[in-house]
Amino acid sequence: MTAVDAAPAAARRGRLPVLLSRCALGLGLAVSSALLVVRLTGSDAGTPLAVPVVLLPYAAVLSVLGLAVSLAVPALRSRWAVTAAAVLVAAQIVVLAPRFTPDRWQIPAAAAELRVATVNADVGAADPRTLVRLVRDERIDVLAVQQLPTAGIAALTEAGLDDLLPYHELRPEYDTSIYSRTPLTRGGPLHADTAWPQTTAEVTVGGRTVRLVAVHTYYPVGDPERWTRDMAALAAVARDSGPDTVFLGDFNATLDHAPMRDLLAAGLVDTHAELGRGWARTWPVGKTLVPPLVQLDHVLHGPGLIGVRVGEQTVPGTDHRAVLAVLALRPEVTTALRATSSGHCWSARGRARRQAESTRARRCRAASAAGSPRSS
Repeated sequence: MTAVDAAPAAARRGRLPVLLSRCALGLGLAVSSALLVVRLTGSDAGTPLAVPVVLLPYAAVLSVLGLAVSLAVPALRSRWAVTAAAVLVAAQIVVLAPRFTPDRWQIPAAAAELRVATVNADVGAADPRTLVRLVRDERIDVLAVQQLPTAGIAALTEAGLDDLLPYHELRPEYDTSIYSRTPLTRGGPLHADTAWPQTTAEVTVGGRTVRLVAVHTYYPVGDPERWTRDMAALAAVARDSGPDTVFLGDFNATLDHAPMRDLLAAGLVDTHAELGRGWARTWPVGKTLVPPLVQLDHVLHGPGLIGVRVGEQTVPGTDHRAVLAVLALRPEVTTALRATSSGHCWSARGRARRQAESTRARRCRAASAAGSPRSS
């Protein structure tokens, strides 16, 4: 090969890394765009797309990196790449930013508090002593446990849980159980069309009755249609519940799932997002080398409560992290919220629901005065 022949060959070899880099950049932006489209259209509901859409926050990071690379590397700095990456990043920020922006509410010092925790015990494999220590150290008032069989109940009793939370609604055959520091009333299986019956009960906090729903839905990997129906059934329950309501457990869903957003639109608030901790991760943990990637476990509450604190703790033996939350009752809007619950006006969507709360309360009070029927 002569020097004249070698020059074009070297040039081609030099262009190959650039071509591969452009292909990788384009592929990354395409995948990130596809996940955003799924998120925006809600096409994950009832379909296998419910699995990859949970990676949307990671795709957003990939988009930011793609934009940075397309700006920093001259060989990749094409107009289409920069424009596409910038538009994609902007759209993802609009979608994801609310969960990282904490709501700022003034919580009265005298407001009654409810300390709750939830954990998937992985068919009783969760270490009972660690769980009891968590309840004791965090002064938990209500504990919801999923996948807790009879043997797991016995292990928790032996570890001393009944001394801390002596009241309970134990339903190992129904998958979810509730433990409480104070008496529970109206306990039993939740009347909802779910794959596995959920457990519900009521507890008195600060003179008010708070409805509890311990949740464990079907999983989208196994049957996305069944999972979607589970979430829809829970949304129906939420719409018929009052403002003093707490749903807690393993929802097998993230904030990027359309069925979860529909559930929140039924009048619930995700405590993590409310407090700006929208990228918490609770699964998987402990079973493999893979770190926790997504948040499947949540504490959701009605507009009669405010999130004060929320966090996660690892319990050896289970592949889910426990979620702990401190909720405060909102005494200053008790009357208005109880009036709105009679006409279901309190279940408007998202933050707009909370910002327009006083307006809806006035409208619902007027409707009640005109003879609107009360919900059961």
